[in-house]
Amino acid sequence: MTAALPAVCAALGDSTRWEILTRLGEGPMSASALARVLPVTRQAIGKHLEVLREVGLVESEQRGREVVYLAVGARLGALARELDRISRSWETRLLRIKELAERPDPDVPPLF
Repeated sequence: MTAALPAVCAALGDSTRWEILTRLGEGPMSASALARVLPVTRQAIGKHLEVLREVGLVESEQRGREVVYLAVGARLGALARELDRISRSWETRLLRIKELAERPDPDVPPLF
């Protein structure tokens, strides 16, 4: 997942793609259904869905004559875990900096 993380983040950096993924997180939808609820053309929705599919966040499924799109939960979970790992790493670093900053300097005599 780490190698693909920049591409996933880039894909999610677009507000329309983020909204599409949010909608698909609520349940499967066709591109036409997404175009009806978003202020974007059906063609633009198709392009956004392709970007999300290329990074593994969305998959498509044929249902009769309609193609519906679904959010890929496992991929989203992997992204969440990686972001959580990065967050914990930063928290650890910041705590260490705080400890160093608050540590008394043995070479400086106390003022009082």
